[in-house]
Amino acid sequence: RGVRSSQLCSFSSLCEQEEKMGYLYHMRLSDDVLLDVMGRFRAEMVKGLGRDTNPTATVKMLPSLVRSLPDGSEKGDFLAVDLGGSQFRALEVKVFNDGKQSSQLESKFYPTPKEVIQGSGAELFSYVADCLSDFMESRNLKHKKLPLGFTFSFPCKQNKLEEGVLLSWTKHFKARGVQGTDVASSLRKALQKHKDIDVDVLAMVNDTVGTMMTCGYDDPRCEVGLIIGTGTNACYMEDMRHIDLVEGDEGRMCINTEWGAFGDDGALDDLRTEFDRELDLGSLNPGKQLFEKMISSLYLGELVRLILLKMTKEGLLFNGKVSAALLTKGKIEMKHVSAMEKYKEGLSNTKEILTELNLFPSEDDCIAVQHVCTIVSFRSANLCAAALAAILTRLRENKKLLRLRTTVGIDGGLYKTHPQGSAKGAAMVTAVAYRLAAQRKQIDAVLAPFLLSLETLRDVKNKMRTELEYGLKRETQDRATVKMLPTYVCGTPDGTENGKYLALDLGGTNFRVLLVKIRSGRRRSVRMYNKIFAIPLEIMQGTGEELFDHIVQCIADFLEYMGIKGARLPLGFTFSFPCRQASIGKGTLVGWTKGFKATDCEGEDVVDMLREAIRRRNEFDLDIVAVVNDTVGTMMTCGYEDPNCEIGLIAGTGSNVCYMEDMKNIEIVEGNEGKMCINTEWGGFGDNGCIDNIRTKYDKEVDEGSLNAGKQRYEKMTSGMYLGEIVRQILIDLTKQGLLFRGQISESLRKRGIFETKFLSQIESDRLALLQVRRILQQLGLDSTCEDSIIVKEVCGAVSRRAAQLCGAGLAAIVEKKRENRGVEHLQITVGVDGTLYKLHPHFSRILQETVKELAPRCDVTFMLSEDGSGKGAALITAVAKRLHNIGQK
Repeated sequence: RGVRSSQLCSFSSLCEQEEKMGYLYHMRLSDDVLLDVMGRFRAEMVKGLGRDTNPTATVKMLPSLVRSLPDGSEKGDFLAVDLGGSQFRALEVKVFNDGKQSSQLESKFYPTPKEVIQGSGAELFSYVADCLSDFMESRNLKHKKLPLGFTFSFPCKQNKLEEGVLLSWTKHFKARGVQGTDVASSLRKALQKHKDIDVDVLAMVNDTVGTMMTCGYDDPRCEVGLIIGTGTNACYMEDMRHIDLVEGDEGRMCINTEWGAFGDDGALDDLRTEFDRELDLGSLNPGKQLFEKMISSLYLGELVRLILLKMTKEGLLFNGKVSAALLTKGKIEMKHVSAMEKYKEGLSNTKEILTELNLFPSEDDCIAVQHVCTIVSFRSANLCAAALAAILTRLRENKKLLRLRTTVGIDGGLYKTHPQGSAKGAAMVTAVAYRLAAQRKQIDAVLAPFLLSLETLRDVKNKMRTELEYGLKRETQDRATVKMLPTYVCGTPDGTENGKYLALDLGGTNFRVLLVKIRSGRRRSVRMYNKIFAIPLEIMQGTGEELFDHIVQCIADFLEYMGIKGARLPLGFTFSFPCRQASIGKGTLVGWTKGFKATDCEGEDVVDMLREAIRRRNEFDLDIVAVVNDTVGTMMTCGYEDPNCEIGLIAGTGSNVCYMEDMKNIEIVEGNEGKMCINTEWGGFGDNGCIDNIRTKYDKEVDEGSLNAGKQRYEKMTSGMYLGEIVRQILIDLTKQGLLFRGQISESLRKRGIFETKFLSQIESDRLALLQVRRILQQLGLDSTCEDSIIVKEVCGAVSRRAAQLCGAGLAAIVEKKRENRGVEHLQITVGVDGTLYKLHPHFSRILQETVKELAPRCDVTFMLSEDGSGKGAALITAVAKRLHNIGQK
């Protein structure tokens, strides 16, 4: 490094001496030791994040309440004040949203006199307010109302972004009566005494957080802040799910580690030297901030002085003559250490500094002093790097990456990179808080129509009850939106059903054929064999003849597969579309739903169409006994296990309910005795405009883009087929408003149907971290930030919650009707449920059940999941129909 050969000889001799001097050799840290330090620090981080372990943790891991980094859309004029070092600073920061992501900064420094920083708290904050007032006067800002960011570089506990309770003073500050109080509030009180200025303290941040935010404005990858100067500290963006100290597990929050106290519990005692201990005992806060005392510039000069003093006393320096400078605490400062370490300038700096301190060094003395300075500085840098490596490793593991690419924003005299540092960061935190508040207001406005009050849900329940009554009455049935179709299923299983049955299940993009074997008696059981066949889109939307020919082709394949092509088995046909029935074996299609549009089917008997297709194929014959809705099949399947089950609910691709109604209430069917299952076809509820008050513009867009515009409005607000599309419409709107995906609408987001309902279930899963949510969005071609993922999750939650509540309101109307039918004060009843939305969505079933309980408090409703309801149910209905038919013949 530019030293002469004679110096190298002296250096070599010194290294030999160093090994003899254990205290100096002990300051050299091997890679293994540093890896061990890194492991110890990682353990302290985990301890600091835990609610139960935080009180005993030395690394306090303080939540900063800063949840978002700058995204470039911030704008406005902001004030900032920076308190924490040898000078106080006031700033004006102008942030421009001009596409260039630029800012302007004007600042003024003020001294922080010893009598102020070690006087009373009132005097300290009064001084800060006076300085700010002076700055605003000099900048002609007193006529403006400006938001203020407050950089306060001391350990604080924050419950809000705009407040912070001081835990302890550091860096020679000792103002009385401040510890344990809200320093932001103290600043506000001091500012209020200046009647000529109007300043609103919006955000309070640590200097480390400010540094990260300043660098984050220029580099979006910056998610770590490091201060290494008079004090030392680090902060980083931690996943909320790991922060027990704060409610909520969505998104990330900046954690102010306050790592200066690392080792205060003795964890670093094996690395601390006699000089570290002596320095600590002579400090203002003995036993505290031990890690900081080993690495920050405030203490390194003093460490060097103590080492040089011992070496001189041992006769290794300055001919053993101890000068007054070596005996004076604080005489050697960090600026001296830095200057003496400039090897390229040879020994001139070192000699000059030591001479000024009246030490009169020889050339060997200068080399030795340089060597000591280097060892102390290297140890500082190595310890800092070990702790920083622990933070970076945690970040990488949080993101589940093999290799992390990130940026560390750094400030401080020992490692100075950013000219504007922490003070500008306070303004940036304030600017981000401003942006987030504005965005929050816009997002809340978009999602407000999806938040249904209890009063609104009661109104939906009452309207549903009215429509149920319309559908049952002869004179109003034609114009009723809830059609209340009789199914001619007049009984539920009684356990005597027996035999082999075929079942068909058509209701979605897949078609199933089943062989169901029912055994009665004590060992009663139902065994099923099935095969699934796809229904291509061109068949779903082709001709009716093509659709039923395809169905018969699938039946033929199944019969051959099972080896029963010659058997004439009774068959139950689950046909999950609105049908008007004149008997259990006849069903006239009212209208297609769920994406089906086959021609020449509506108004036709689907059983006849199936028989015609079987006849055309001329390979086998079947005894078609019953045509049933999937909802009825679900009720019958659960009824086989629980005789109290008299309601069936489908909450999946479509949405529907059936229930056992008293015959005396069904005016459209002859007879008053017994009960009959009514297929409500409640998906059409609202087609007359009765729930237009709760339909949003997104519901209308989804409806207008569907195959059956104006129909099935309730189903389009509650069923799996449409929820993803509602979410997509909202995401497009939020993106247009610049609230998502940086305002860029991707090609994939423009595609109708791209956002399937299964993605809602995945995104809303409590077990899923936001990183996994981002991956789901990336699969959809949506390049999202962490903040985007939170908003998308919130949108999904609002849409699915409303769907569950509306479904619950409709079901409450039906259970209340059942209670009144029975004439009881309190009803106990079971609802058989099927459908992927109910089964797979993480919250749908819970919200639906809570809504029913709230709206029908006198009904004790048990929800029973149907195991293969629609297929098994069709066979059971066929078996019950055969049993009732045989009883009738006898």
